[in-house]
Amino acid sequence: MADFDQELDASGLNCPLPILRAKKSLAGLSVGQVLHIIATDPGSVKDFEAFAKQTGNELMESKEEGGKFHFLIKKA
Repeated sequence: MADFDQELDASGLNCPLPILRAKKSLAGLSVGQVLHIIATDPGSVKDFEAFAKQTGNELMESKEEGGKFHFLIKKA
């Protein structure tokens, strides 16, 4: 997994909480910094794809590992 500047563990949270927390975390980052999000909600895969498109932030990585979903979002 690539380097990241901040990690957000949204395990156990259901939609829309992982997105809302990610939005808040990204607000505190500088342009070009990367947020690593860990989620357990399978719906978060589509949610984060849509979130990246809507906000213009880059979804650099999206993968599932051991029942957890990992996302890397670069702030635009």
